[in-house]
Amino acid sequence: MDVKAILRAKGNKVVTVEPHVPVATVVYLLKDEGIGAVVVSDNGKRVLGIVSERDVVMGLAQHGDDLLNRRVSEILTREVITCQPSDSVAQLMTDMTHQRVRHLPVVESDELCGMISIGDIVKYRLAEAEMETDVLRDAYIARSSLPG
Repeated sequence: MDVKAILRAKGNKVVTVEPHVPVATVVYLLKDEGIGAVVVSDNGKRVLGIVSERDVVMGLAQHGDDLLNRRVSEILTREVITCQPSDSVAQLMTDMTHQRVRHLPVVESDELCGMISIGDIVKYRLAEAEMETDVLRDAYIARSSLPG
């Protein structure tokens, strides 16, 4: 089970913003897109940082009302933990839990190619567990219906 499988199911769309845009733009993007984070990039491919709901809250605590007029570059998280399409979902679950992050940009050959959230991982794992349960139940029913 790897990141590629999740991206195949959910798609590769990643919302990005340039570092100079106002924080207000990010707030509206988070709301309108129903997402928890955006990648900060100057070209849509290079990850310069990430801005999550948590960054916005921290920015509000630090800058107050003025936050919405400030630039994204003032509140972004610069040290971004990323993953690759070949990374295992089990490893990501562990890494995300230990690092306390909920969003990981997916990068391949130094280019942004997707975004994985903890919600995506949970959804995928639940579907996988349901499929395993169905297979085991079908095998049990088939075995118990054999004569003798």
